Amino acid sequence: MTTAASAEGHLTYGSDPDDATPLERAVNALAREVRHYHFPGDGCLPEEEDRPTVRLAGVVVLRPASMPSGMQETYEEACVRLGVEARAEGWALWNTWGKGGARVTMVVSSVDTTVGLLANWARGRTVYPVTPVPSQIAQIHQGWAGPMTFSPLGAEQLGLTGQ
Repeated sequence: MTTAASAEGHLTYGSDPDDATPLERAVNALAREVRHYHFPGDGCLPEEEDRPTVRLAGVVVLRPASMPSGMQETYEEACVRLGVEARAEGWALWNTWGKGGARVTMVVSSVDTTVGLLANWARGRTVYPVTPVPSQIAQIHQGWAGPMTFSPLGAEQLGLTGQ
């Protein structure tokens, strides 16, 4: 549907032109929805729209039943190292940049947000979460935690695109 609308020249992911027909407006609205996998913290909700996005180098999801490939420690050991309590929901590690470009890891409770990011990145969509509220940030550490899944920005900044 979106391919056909694009071929006709009226598909837009932005605002609809003033002369768009009701059908064209409906197709464009649907295309905007299916183009982006929505998740908590994606900035689309009214209460999120004033919060800036976080430029992420990459992310790590830690869960009791599934630790990232290549990580040798258990979930409980990782939690102790990070200085957080083990939670059934797990934790997300957001690797980002601090002042002066310093590498920083935020330990956040936003596991669903992180899974949403990964789903979008896997589809080739460059999206980033809004800044977490203070209650979502458990710890902040210097350096990056790994092994991480690189974001599109992180891969570009580190010269890893195309690899």
